[in-house]
Amino acid sequence: MKRGLTGYQVPVSLVGERCMAFVPKPLPPDPALHWDTGLQNALQAAGLALGRLSGMTSLLPDPCLFLYAYVRKEAVLSSQIEGTQSSLDKLLLFENEAAPGVPLDDVMEVSNYVAAMEHGLKRLREDFPLSLRLIREIHGVLLAKGRGSRKQPGEFRTSQNWIGGTRPGNARFVPPPPDHVIDCMGALEKFLHDTSVPALVRAGLAHAQFETIHPFLDGNGRVGRLLITFLLCQDGVIASPMLYLSLHLKQQRAAYYDLLQRVRTDGVWEEWLAFFLHGIAASAGQAGDTAGRLLQLFRRDREKIARLGRAAGSALQLHDLLQRQPALSAARARAVLKLSKPTVNAAFAQLEKLGLLREITGGARNRVFAYKDYLTILGEGTEPL
Repeated sequence: MKRGLTGYQVPVSLVGERCMAFVPKPLPPDPALHWDTGLQNALQAAGLALGRLSGMTSLLPDPCLFLYAYVRKEAVLSSQIEGTQSSLDKLLLFENEAAPGVPLDDVMEVSNYVAAMEHGLKRLREDFPLSLRLIREIHGVLLAKGRGSRKQPGEFRTSQNWIGGTRPGNARFVPPPPDHVIDCMGALEKFLHDTSVPALVRAGLAHAQFETIHPFLDGNGRVGRLLITFLLCQDGVIASPMLYLSLHLKQQRAAYYDLLQRVRTDGVWEEWLAFFLHGIAASAGQAGDTAGRLLQLFRRDREKIARLGRAAGSALQLHDLLQRQPALSAARARAVLKLSKPTVNAAFAQLEKLGLLREITGGARNRVFAYKDYLTILGEGTEPL
């Protein structure tokens, strides 16, 4: 359904020229969403896919088994949409304090994203409401270090911004003026808790609205995608963030940006929701498939290690640790496993001989070993754009 503009325009003057900024109307859409068969089927398919993913995770021997890696995959993908060139390997090297030659700003942005997600999830577990205060906190963590640290971390913008173009006059889109941001975000906060709207629908609508308001000077795309995860976790749709929707958005980046703009200009909320719900279903399916493949990998590799006989004990301990942290230095493994240096070095050598590990620093000292097939499976789709 085309509704025309989903807000109103106000004149702004910036850098010596006047242009029109867009102020969105509060959610939900008006006229109300038109639930044709296609959109109803998309909502049902997304719900079923998330149910299957939840069922898969409930069967895991440790429900948090993949959380470490899944959060990092989503961080890499979401940051890549914004143009960073970091990768999963580079992030894991950075976290092991062994990142020579890695573009520091890029990998720090991804690391900040991990910290922002973990902070938000911790606050939600503490029963802190999904609110403007929490959104600002998350933004503060996201921009705490690196190139965004001078762009008002944790604060809504007090100056005009724009999307695309070199100046407001030739921009693709000019968000609300700064004096409208608080009112727009206040209305969005109210909608986040409108339980009369299904959680998946609310998440899709809220994400598009957040991107339209663009309340921060930097980091809006990443915070907007984090908002999806937090809303679904808050409402119990997913128990943990084992869903990397950013893979779908990265693969469909042109359609993603085009639909966000057409929501503003034409009011095609149903078309946007169909795209969003398809992405949820596809992402949940991919996450479940990945979990299944990793479980098969763990079982197969454990059988290989068990054949080592008497030498298998420490190697199995190291393998258990690699399932949770798939890139490790010997020093970190010693600290966690409380084993001697010769024992840990022997375990690394055994797993490398079996073909389970690969060294990823390329150096002779402070080497980091990655669980090779684990990262191959998990890293699908995370290649830099």
